[in-house]
Amino acid sequence: MLYRDAGVDIDAATEAKTAIKQLARKTFNVRVLKDVGAFGGFFSIKDLPRDAVLISSIDGVGTKLKIAFALNRHSTVGADLVNHCVNDIAVHGAAPLFLLDYLATGKMHPKVVTEVVRGLALACRSEGCALIGGETAEMPGFYPPNEYDLAGCIVGWVRRREIIDGGRVCPGDVIVGLPSMGLHTNGYSLARKVLLEKEGIKLTEQVPELGRTLGDELLAPHRCYWKVVKPLLAEHLLKGLVHVTGGGITDNTPRILPTGTQAVVRLGAWPVLPVFELIARLGRVPESDMLRTFNMGIGMMLIVAKRKLARVATLLARQREKFWVIGEIQRGKPSVKYV
Repeated sequence: MLYRDAGVDIDAATEAKTAIKQLARKTFNVRVLKDVGAFGGFFSIKDLPRDAVLISSIDGVGTKLKIAFALNRHSTVGADLVNHCVNDIAVHGAAPLFLLDYLATGKMHPKVVTEVVRGLALACRSEGCALIGGETAEMPGFYPPNEYDLAGCIVGWVRRREIIDGGRVCPGDVIVGLPSMGLHTNGYSLARKVLLEKEGIKLTEQVPELGRTLGDELLAPHRCYWKVVKPLLAEHLLKGLVHVTGGGITDNTPRILPTGTQAVVRLGAWPVLPVFELIARLGRVPESDMLRTFNMGIGMMLIVAKRKLARVATLLARQREKFWVIGEIQRGKPSVKYV
């Protein structure tokens, strides 16, 4: 009996890894010291400031992958992963340095793996992040033959004195919301339950409320906000940033609020995306649950001193970035109050 007879095809894995190397090399810069394939990734931190702090984060794409499997479209989920990870460290003011990915599958399909990693590599190049390594595992019997899981670990840096952690947030500050492009990478279990299972809508079906097929809507990319917030960080205009992921505005905002402050968010201050209205209506999902599950059309929140709001608005307008003033900080316990 060969390893292949047990369900693991080393030749297919070698083929996939060859393609991965070629794609990863396109993200390399002068700090990358070794090619992909070593037991570890090598990245030089020479020339970073003496007070540089490394910021790391790890995340996955979640059950959004089920949509990719069903449609056999794998070119966007890699970018979703990169953008999510970049956003998670950007909220602390950190610039991305490098990322490592983990892809585990029930059966090695080199074309699928290459498509996923191509998305990873393109997003990494776009955000100035090197893809320096990772793991590709074939695990028959653990994952179904045509499914995989995808996760990534990112490392970035910020000067200690420029770390954004919400510690300077105080009553009187205003909350600015930046638009999302859809569900991003959160809430798919509920969305699938309502739209696919309960209502029986096909992924290839045109949905009038959405103006496109359900599959196109659910595979809409997770936005990366790094390039948008970078000029604001350079001018020290931001006191806090909230990446609106799982838990929505309700559970993510308190993560950066100091003791004695509360976020007051005005419902109706921004346009809720049609996909969220569709889920709420068809699933009869309570508003409180929608706000704790989905981003509701706001992918990133900026907390800004009121006197600096005009400058923030100017810089966002220069980038043709839509934004809404959606609330303010008041006295209270760290939580979100909707009005």
